[in-house]
Amino acid sequence: MNKDEKKVRAHLLISGRVQGVAFRYYAQDIAQNLRVKGWVRNCWDGKVEIVAEGEEEKVNKLISWCYQGPGSAIVEKVDIEWEKYRGEFNSFGIRG
Repeated sequence: MNKDEKKVRAHLLISGRVQGVAFRYYAQDIAQNLRVKGWVRNCWDGKVEIVAEGEEEKVNKLISWCYQGPGSAIVEKVDIEWEKYRGEFNSFGIRG
């Protein structure tokens, strides 16, 4: 890895038909393939929440995928909040 690669942290809220369509499992798979760290979970209000950390280019690839999601998802909106990179995760997982 290039040590000059900028590390970022993004906090996403994805709205639409994004629960019950395996969104978390696909997101986890893609994040792991990109070596992005963090977590994904379903929210009580029907949204999916993701916190992702890693190289800026790879986090952006994960975000781009979130605008489509898996085949049966209907993504209406992706809210992105950029936060300070913390490096607190060793992997990307699904939270309750």
